[in-house]
Amino acid sequence: MFATLAGKALIPVGLAVTGFMVVCCLILYSFIRDDLHRGEIVHASNLADTVLKSTRYAMLKSDRETLATIIRNVGGQKGVDHVRIFNKKGIVTFSANSVEINRQVDKNAEGCIVCHKGTAPVTNLGTMQQSRTFRNPGGMSVMAITAPIYNEPDCSSAACHPPGQKVLGTLDIGLSRAELERSLKLLRIQMIIFTFMTLILTIGGVTALLRRNVFLPVQRLRNYVESSALKDDLPEPPPHLPHDLDIIATGYYNVKTNFADKKPDTEISVNDFNKKN
Repeated sequence: MFATLAGKALIPVGLAVTGFMVVCCLILYSFIRDDLHRGEIVHASNLADTVLKSTRYAMLKSDRETLATIIRNVGGQKGVDHVRIFNKKGIVTFSANSVEINRQVDKNAEGCIVCHKGTAPVTNLGTMQQSRTFRNPGGMSVMAITAPIYNEPDCSSAACHPPGQKVLGTLDIGLSRAELERSLKLLRIQMIIFTFMTLILTIGGVTALLRRNVFLPVQRLRNYVESSALKDDLPEPPPHLPHDLDIIATGYYNVKTNFADKKPDTEISVNDFNKKN
């Protein structure tokens, strides 16, 4: 198959189209995955901001019961892995999971080391720096946002928060990435199916065009050459050949015709030479 014209024409085309489609699909998938990940971060950041604004009044009134209820209600929403608030000392004061309350948070943990990697904690971080992904003890992929709770003027005016304290605590909220991973898995399957369909249609279309415009005319030219070599009377070249193949067929016809016209003279000359000797 590799020695035939069809094999040499179709195999490189098939490999080139396959490689092109695979590279394009990988690039497109990476773009879509990154966009979905950024959208997930924005959604988690907006949710964290909503929680902070919802708990602000309860914090100002020191209404711990209302604050705890809000945290539990948010933590009970579908797709929320955890919601907790810890103070500046790293002790969990409110959490949707009551087991975590009053626990000390490790400052070297993935969500804390970003702010506490230096001698003084960082108090301002961008949204992307606040986010992190990890797997919880149940093996579920989680994307978490860490949002600092700042000591604003109406907070610092209270007796419990001195003006020199910039950060009062931190809100840590984590969202399950199960839905995103399911969407990405479905996207991968769809792109694989799309790639195979495109390959089949492309290679099928190229094969049909090459067969009509190249392979069949070449086969007609080959049959013409093979059949004319076995006949004394040379037939006319096959009609409706592509321009290049028509030139080849016409040239072959002219050469064979000239050779046939000169052949009798050659035979006479040979006979005369034999008679003289």
